[in-house]
Amino acid sequence: MTASAAGDAAVRFQAACATGPDWGPAVKACLDRLGPVGDCNLGFLYLTDGLAEHATSILTLLRGVTGIQNWTGTVGIGVMANGEALFDEPGLAVMTARLPEQDFRLFPTLTSGLEPLRRAAGGWLDRHGATLALVHADPNHGDLAGMVSSLSDEIGVFLVGGLAASRGACPLILHQEGGGAGVEDGGLSGVLFAPSVGLATAHTQGCRPIGPVRTVTAGEDNVILEIDGRPALDVFKEDIGPDLAGDLRQVAGVICAGLPIPGSDTQDYLVRDLVAIDPRAGWLSIAERVTAGQSVMFTRRDPDSATADMRRMLDSLKKRVKATPKGAVYVSCIARGPSLFGAADAELRMIREVFGDVPLAGFFASGEVSHNRLYGYTGVLTLFL
Repeated sequence: MTASAAGDAAVRFQAACATGPDWGPAVKACLDRLGPVGDCNLGFLYLTDGLAEHATSILTLLRGVTGIQNWTGTVGIGVMANGEALFDEPGLAVMTARLPEQDFRLFPTLTSGLEPLRRAAGGWLDRHGATLALVHADPNHGDLAGMVSSLSDEIGVFLVGGLAASRGACPLILHQEGGGAGVEDGGLSGVLFAPSVGLATAHTQGCRPIGPVRTVTAGEDNVILEIDGRPALDVFKEDIGPDLAGDLRQVAGVICAGLPIPGSDTQDYLVRDLVAIDPRAGWLSIAERVTAGQSVMFTRRDPDSATADMRRMLDSLKKRVKATPKGAVYVSCIARGPSLFGAADAELRMIREVFGDVPLAGFFASGEVSHNRLYGYTGVLTLFL
């Protein structure tokens, strides 16, 4: 259980987390570790799903005790603050920030189009513009990829964030002074940041390519029938190697499809789970629609490669960042953390090795958002400068 604060009188962040089966004592412990929040005006709240049913009560208590009216956040299988991660246990992470009032604007839950955002933040956007939005989304929404893409493209912002992860409800935490309900579900919500806010962000992959980039030559919906003119399963077995190909039951949770992003100058790709394999028909299906002519490759979850890519991302981000970060948000896939690295706080240790004791909050998500796309098995780090 940790707390940390940084920044100057104008811009300040502090963060803390706490665990416990009873939400009241857990919130009190978190606030005690957080310390005085002074004139902070923006809060980030992440709950593990063990406390999700109490989200409204927790938000109400935090608003009353801190006086902060603007909150954003969601639910994850795990949450994190500073150097500590609480994974698969009841807990919460809170970060508070002091920013100039004109530098940020919350927007309500979007379910089908951007009109609620334009009503809530259109005037603010006209006056200030926005370069980045931190977003949280309900994974049960039918067209999240389309919403993420349209929000980024139509508003002209770079998106970061993630999808809630829960074995029950997936509430999105949102409250702004003068606004309505503070806890909602069913879509996507978040907070916009103006160009005057110093920000830097990057993402890291959790899987490594294990074969060449190939071409889907026949497919239907999410089923890949042929790759490079051959039965898809024949190519799949060739790329994953004889050990795994000899017993396809071994590939679950280990091998995924990689979809290269056209035009990417960093060879970026989206990772999608394998959904089914038909050994008799020779096809396989993935968690994404495919079309003939689309590029595809296969990837493997690998802790050593994921660690190396995390360090590469951090080193690259460090070279871009000239100032000491005042705060940070980190969103990591639930398939990373202890199941990939062996410890829930492994990624936080790497972040602190590079950027020091920066106040940080975040959660373990069921999907991650970076720029205008939904990712999987990734980590997305955003620094406030």
